[in-house]
Amino acid sequence: MAKAYLVGSGIAALSAAALLIRDGGFAGCDIHLLEEQEVIGGSLDAGGTAETGYSMRGGRMFEGQFRCTYDLLSSIPSVDDPSISVTEDTFAAHEAFPWDDAARLVDSDGKIIDVRSMGFSERDRLELVACMATPERLLNRKRISDCFGEEFFTTNFWYMWCTTFAFEPWHSAIEFRRYLNRFVHLFPTFGTMSGIYRTRYNQYDSIVRPLQKWLNDQGVTTRTGCLVTDLAFAPGDATTVERILYTHGGLREDIHVAPDDLVLVTNGSMTANSSLGSDTAAPIPVIAASEQPGSWRLWQWLARGRDDFGNPHVFDRSVKDSTWESFTVTCKDPLFVELMEALSGREAGEGGLMTFPSSSWLLTIVLNHQPVYREQPDGVTVWWGYGLFPDRSGDYVGKPMTDCTGQEILREVLHHLKFEANLDRIAETSTVIPCLMPYITSQFLVREHGDRPQVVPKGSTNLAFIGQFAEVPDDVVFTVEYSVRTAWTAVNTLLKLGKEPPSVYKGQRDPRVLMNALTTMHQR
Repeated sequence: MAKAYLVGSGIAALSAAALLIRDGGFAGCDIHLLEEQEVIGGSLDAGGTAETGYSMRGGRMFEGQFRCTYDLLSSIPSVDDPSISVTEDTFAAHEAFPWDDAARLVDSDGKIIDVRSMGFSERDRLELVACMATPERLLNRKRISDCFGEEFFTTNFWYMWCTTFAFEPWHSAIEFRRYLNRFVHLFPTFGTMSGIYRTRYNQYDSIVRPLQKWLNDQGVTTRTGCLVTDLAFAPGDATTVERILYTHGGLREDIHVAPDDLVLVTNGSMTANSSLGSDTAAPIPVIAASEQPGSWRLWQWLARGRDDFGNPHVFDRSVKDSTWESFTVTCKDPLFVELMEALSGREAGEGGLMTFPSSSWLLTIVLNHQPVYREQPDGVTVWWGYGLFPDRSGDYVGKPMTDCTGQEILREVLHHLKFEANLDRIAETSTVIPCLMPYITSQFLVREHGDRPQVVPKGSTNLAFIGQFAEVPDDVVFTVEYSVRTAWTAVNTLLKLGKEPPSVYKGQRDPRVLMNALTTMHQR
């Protein structure tokens, strides 16, 4: 029987393993995941305890048109209730506590900004429409800032858009254009965020755990602490992997790959070299080339002398342009929740994102429906936030976010919220875990066509690339949907199943969607 070897264990690899079983007819025992880290899940992580403080690097946004994701997860039982699928549980959670944001942006006085107007000038509107309509190849190597005037980056729209999706002005105009077209149907509800879906718990508990359990039940094996260093190819014009070279426990080993076996590689990682801080310590940066993790080094090694394997250095050598910092707050006092509910006019879990445009770090926070963690005890609240400009000095703490302890970050946030009168009480009952991520938006960096390899490179017989740094048309990186789509494309193409992934939703081709978006853009 053919075997499949998956390098990495993030959502792309887990999805590929599930699709190999569901659609490809593979037995679970013939699927092997090789993971460098000691835990699986990739960027969809979450850890900690109520006592030591919870932490999660981040969470991806969901919406109603994530067709690949919902199709796949409709086959996976929920951990809480195996009689329903993860997809059904996600839809039920959205119906039970949808977002209805009434305080999406908050000004320097702690007052809610009216975001019914996007804040556009006529020039902004014209530039936005022009960007959406420009063919992708004409945007090669262009930044977002190359397509818009400076005033665009002070509009309500930009502050909401960039903090929802983590764009910076220097990021790729290609990716920005894709996002505009992919999510144009969300324009009318962007201020309230009512079109955004969330999983019941954090995405590790809601997606990774049930996927992992289902795969384990099918007999899929995962080897952690396994660093793949190279692939050996068979001679000839075709691209056929014949050996996988890796280290495990300090020993060099290899796997013989038969011609009909499959090798699916997650190339690159947006959460590589993440580092955690604490209440009393800032995260220690890990960015030296000698410390670069295996997911990047493997791609670099494979791509040497090969144009069809992409250009990893486009994404891994501009850390200053791809770094931002998140933080997770574990709170054992209800006061913060009470103050947030009073400010936002929404109960905890209904308010959505809250951004402070006047913040030098461009801070955003979110108080989701509780519990955020499956084992989170009653009386404990978890909330989360991030800063897109962590290298700038804070408005109150007076130093870069990257140099701040968790408690210093919390105090900066509380000052922006105008909660100074209760600052000490909230701080004393909160544990804050910051997380510095040098590659978190590396997939958004300025690129051109060919910098990301095709999922199945031309001439490949058994190799595919999956995840955020493989290329599929039209869809958008930094989403779970993109990773699942690459996995589906890989499995379908290599096995010649004739079962293409569901098409990417293209609301920009629907006149009603466009009319609603244009109406929203012209509101004053």
